[in-house]
Amino acid sequence: MQVAKVELPGGEQRVAVLVDTGVYVVAWSDECRSLTDLLHAKDPCDLVGSLFDAKATLIAAPQVRMLAPIDRQEVWAAGVTYKRSQVARMEESETGASHYDRVYTAPRPELFFKAMPRRVAGPGQPVRIRRDTKWSVPEPELALVISPEGKLVGFTAGNDMSARDIEGENPLYLPQAKLYNECCALGPCILIPETPLDLPNTAITLVIHRKGAEVFRGQTDLGQMKRTFDDLIGWLFRDNSFPDGVILLTGTGIVPPNEFSLAAGDVVSIDITGIGTLTNPVVQG
Repeated sequence: MQVAKVELPGGEQRVAVLVDTGVYVVAWSDECRSLTDLLHAKDPCDLVGSLFDAKATLIAAPQVRMLAPIDRQEVWAAGVTYKRSQVARMEESETGASHYDRVYTAPRPELFFKAMPRRVAGPGQPVRIRRDTKWSVPEPELALVISPEGKLVGFTAGNDMSARDIEGENPLYLPQAKLYNECCALGPCILIPETPLDLPNTAITLVIHRKGAEVFRGQTDLGQMKRTFDDLIGWLFRDNSFPDGVILLTGTGIVPPNEFSLAAGDVVSIDITGIGTLTNPVVQG
């Protein structure tokens, strides 16, 4: 099942179920009046089924605006979970290369705070390059949608925008390289799977267009991840609580070549099997 947060023609924000030809809006109830309520239910799929009105009307996709699938949740991120990410982080940082090498094999993962909802872009909304960077890239990632109890509810696509030169200058600059206005994008929907994901057959594809031409394409799959979802969630919830739930980006296995940097006007598209494509224009300044 794919659920999304949408804005209806009159401006009202609602939760909807996606189908090939459009969306069905989920009826509100005492038990469910927001995306957060739905995701924190004991069985979100059953709850959605119980809220469907027999006379529900299909709304064509162009008539609604897709929003970032987030209400009040914090967004966190894990780093160096793919071999490609380990190599890239070592290449960008002369002073911190050994740290990235060790964290790839260490029991404790790299986890860091990424964004609050107001810094998160939805489908079609801009993501930002910092004004003080000359080397910035998107990082396409699978995002875990997690309940306050630490239960994995679903998955969405995420873009962990990163200023590689700032991070590479000194690992202590990581928060500045990662956390700023429009530094993250999520969407287009949350996949609530009926069965566990087939990791090797779940592909992540990154495509970047500039002035209408494709300038980068890369692909990986979830089978390349070193750490498991349960492992990352377990570490994230150690001595930490998330009363509104949390969204966790799980790291990237796609890194453009070192000579590549995003530019204002670029368009970044991230496609994940079963979730769909998250597309965002790039701005700077």
